[in-house]
Amino acid sequence: MSERHAEALAHLLYGITEAGGFIQLTGEVGTGKTTIVRSLLERMPGHADVAVILNPQLTPVEFVLTICEELGIFMRDEDATSIKDLVDLLNRRLLDAHAKGRRIVVIVDEAQNLMPATLEQVRLLTNLETASQKLLQIILIGQPELREVLDRVELRQLAQRITGRYHLAPLSRSETASYVNHRLKVAGANGEIFSTTALREVHRLTGGIPRIINVICDRALLGAFTQEQHRIGPGMIREAASEVYGRSFNPPWMKLLVGSAASVAVLGLGLGIWTLTRSTEVEQPVAAAEIPAPAVEAAPVQLPQAEPAPLPLPPRPQDVAEVLVEKVGMTNTENAFGQLLSLWGAKFNPGAGRPCDQASKQGLECVYQQGTWGQLRTLNRPAILTLIDEDSNAHQVVVSGLVGDTAKINLPDETKMVSIASLSRLWYGDYLVLWRPQVASPRALSAGMQGDGVRWLRTKLNTVAGKTDAPASDYYDEDLVKMVEDFQRQYRLNVDGIAGVQTQIVLDAVGSSPGAPVLIAQARGTS
Repeated sequence: MSERHAEALAHLLYGITEAGGFIQLTGEVGTGKTTIVRSLLERMPGHADVAVILNPQLTPVEFVLTICEELGIFMRDEDATSIKDLVDLLNRRLLDAHAKGRRIVVIVDEAQNLMPATLEQVRLLTNLETASQKLLQIILIGQPELREVLDRVELRQLAQRITGRYHLAPLSRSETASYVNHRLKVAGANGEIFSTTALREVHRLTGGIPRIINVICDRALLGAFTQEQHRIGPGMIREAASEVYGRSFNPPWMKLLVGSAASVAVLGLGLGIWTLTRSTEVEQPVAAAEIPAPAVEAAPVQLPQAEPAPLPLPPRPQDVAEVLVEKVGMTNTENAFGQLLSLWGAKFNPGAGRPCDQASKQGLECVYQQGTWGQLRTLNRPAILTLIDEDSNAHQVVVSGLVGDTAKINLPDETKMVSIASLSRLWYGDYLVLWRPQVASPRALSAGMQGDGVRWLRTKLNTVAGKTDAPASDYYDEDLVKMVEDFQRQYRLNVDGIAGVQTQIVLDAVGSSPGAPVLIAQARGTS
């Protein structure tokens, strides 16, 4: 997968975890859209249920029916013919998934073939929402014609709901060479088989389209095998392209040679005409002496005032893969825990036992989970992320801040600003956060329990709601269950009325506990 394919995949994954409504991915035939869909399905977050529609030439009823079937929704025979019954069934499934903290994603391939009536039904499906969140995420994948379809006046309402767009362009010359060499390496090649000029010829003849690159290179490898050649040059690439396209190809210098010959011929013809005209030209007498024009006093020249120098642009965030190469040996577990504990004002000694045991002795608790960027933003605490590079090596980095599409990571010797998209390519959802429990023994609090932990929970919820004068009972009654459910629903947590560790962490973060580091500055009133 090339860098731009990985970037497209990162955009889709980010959109699934962070956005609602529509995401649009377009690209020419053969640029690798289907490959991205397969990679997306393999890396789909564990809390997402997916419906894939590969043949979009469907009526509105058939389209909604296909979604219901993909999601395993039980329906009666009479429901399958009524668009209202199908939408009602789908809406119930979406609400049930939302209550359980799950996301429903619909992926539509070849979306440029959707009929206008079906596209309007697709738009109406995104009206299924709660007060704060869209319940359905739809990814439209198609050829560039999809952009033309969505630019129609009658579809402007749908186009306005697209929260993310990405166009998959063909590979550049350098990306083409990297793509071919990577595929050869995966296949077990030890040395360079295609010469540099051959790879340039591959890009020239394919236009950087991965599907055509695969076909021509495969045919060139077969030709080299039959001729017992261990090195492929540009001539063999042109022969392979001739077999694929069914017409011959000249080397690139042939066009320059023909153009140069034509230029020389035109120049020679012009020189001959000029010589002939020059030899027959009659010298004309001077009619009169030229009277010099009076001198005009030159106006003073005003130099343009120098414009103020533009302000320097902020540094562009790095790709985290480059940082991992640059900081070899620094992205291990011990260094990560040392950085994370220091953010909490705690100490870490690599030789003094397990990191989480050391944290516990200093009043902190470790919470290891799998989740998304949205969940990290909700927790609003620095986290250790486990990254897996292209060589399957594991790295631990501390993400200590998020600003827009950029993340700040803390390393033993410095901090780095990296793009969230580059992190998403290597992050499969594993993270660890620290938090400081406000009760003696942190545990899940539920209905019927009594004690200081329940009193802290009620007081914190009342404070967040602005009810500072509310009584602080230590009994977990039905009113407290409802307060917890409302809080969980507001912050997109699992709505069960039980104040588990994750609910307590979010409540602690929202309540702005003094001395606790935050992931997003001034988020929800924190600083």
